Amino acid sequence: MNGDMPGMGGMAPPPSPSPMNGMAPPSTMGGMDNEMAMTHMTFTWSKNGYILFSGWPGTRTGMYALALIIIFVVSIIVEGLSCRLVKKGPKNVAAGLIQTVLHGLKVGLGFLVMLAVMSFNVGVLMAAVIGHTLGFFLFHSRVFKASDTANCNDGLPSSC
Repeated sequence: MNGDMPGMGGMAPPPSPSPMNGMAPPSTMGGMDNEMAMTHMTFTWSKNGYILFSGWPGTRTGMYALALIIIFVVSIIVEGLSCRLVKKGPKNVAAGLIQTVLHGLKVGLGFLVMLAVMSFNVGVLMAAVIGHTLGFFLFHSRVFKASDTANCNDGLPSSC
């Protein structure tokens, strides 16, 4: 066998990728000002990076701590919005609209937390998981319920 693959008609293999994976050097890429944005595809523990927005939190430790606090609080809010905040009763358009808006807010905030976790930063992941855990404890566990008929779903935040 001569190394040719069947059906390839003797074509040469593709050229090996350059160190930049076929990308032009940073100096020739428009709009980058010789700065390459680094996106990690594995988890990293670093305060230097971007979460949700370009340049935020950057390299400042205080801004990184603020980002973790915001993600933590938003995770708690998402769990709180999973509670049935509008009591059951007769059909009511206003109550249905409020319930729909709250659901949209819950989904939107949940997606923001998910995108923040996709920064692959271990601190962000921990803030989100601990926030969701504390939110579940506060809003869904039996610790703070007066009875089994409280306004939250039965420990299943996504159930209707």
